[in-house]
Amino acid sequence: MSSDDEPQDPQMPVPSSGDSPRGESFPQSLIIDRQSVRHLSASKLRWVLLAVAVGAVLASLVGLFVTGFDNEKGLEAHNPGAPVQSVLDKEFGTAARGDCLSWSKPDRSDLVKVACSNKHLFEVAADIDMSKYPGVEFGPGSRFPDSLRLTELKEEHCVPSVQQYMGGRFDPRGKYVVGLMYPSPDGWKHGDRTLRCGVQYSGSSGTPLAASGSATDHDQSKVFEPGTCLGINQNLPTDPVDCAQAHAVEIISTVDLAARFPGGPPAKEEQDRFVEEECTRAVTDYLGSPDAVRNKTLTLFFDYLDARSWLAGSRKLDCMIGKGTDREGFAPIIGSARGEILINGQAPVPPPNSGRSTPTPLPGAAPLPPQPQPR
Repeated sequence: MSSDDEPQDPQMPVPSSGDSPRGESFPQSLIIDRQSVRHLSASKLRWVLLAVAVGAVLASLVGLFVTGFDNEKGLEAHNPGAPVQSVLDKEFGTAARGDCLSWSKPDRSDLVKVACSNKHLFEVAADIDMSKYPGVEFGPGSRFPDSLRLTELKEEHCVPSVQQYMGGRFDPRGKYVVGLMYPSPDGWKHGDRTLRCGVQYSGSSGTPLAASGSATDHDQSKVFEPGTCLGINQNLPTDPVDCAQAHAVEIISTVDLAARFPGGPPAKEEQDRFVEEECTRAVTDYLGSPDAVRNKTLTLFFDYLDARSWLAGSRKLDCMIGKGTDREGFAPIIGSARGEILINGQAPVPPPNSGRSTPTPLPGAAPLPPQPQPR
């Protein structure tokens, strides 16, 4: 199958349809220094919201599906007319509920089944034979569905299948998204009508990220290891990159809310207070000095968990540091904040010290605003 046969960039599925933004309001961001408390402007608050919103939209627009496959020899998966079955034919054609799949080539021609305890890119929640459905849409000789119809099939069949697979505890704002694998056009022509629904760990740009362990057994919180830097594109955060490359934010720690809040979902204000305290301690340990954030002119950011994420079992949030711009977006940073950094290509200049004896300042702290989920 040529690239012309596939929907646009089929590497990743779209996130499930969402409802409303997280929460209805959020506190103004603060930067606390020795001289004053400086409130961030409304435009600066808007760019943080835009960063999250556009990242989610990119994930939905860039990655629609995981498609049918071709292997290196041109033998199509699910093609009963092929004289010899490739490894891909056997692996993909027999993938069933609970199987985990992985690949390394862009055309996914080296797709294999792996143990879910190992790193993988797709976990099958259900395989659905559409030829068993009444009507002519999926009958012999029927037309291969277009991208719009495939999107509808994913919503109709994969979203409920994943919910069932996850025992009703799927976090729509967590690290997993609902995915769809479907036959190639040639496989469809030869009678294959099997859809495979599943879950994937999705990057903000739609790039599939490796996951280890079954999604049914894990906290679904979308968190990264401390020291991870998230890239930047058009002033917005993207996927993990080497910190020596331009990036928007750097992860400094992960906060587990389970110990402080053992019951139901805590109020956002309670979460904010707890997470800010934890992140403030963590950034001092991470950078080695309580003055480092101020001297590097950075700001501490964190998110919060809404009721849906909490009820799905998510309990963790990341603390991250970055630099906002006067316009909308993040400033590009090169280098880890633990060492020397460049912001917009320049070394940061620490703000002046008044010379008066004042308490040690806290690093700036800014809760991330509501994160809308695109439909």
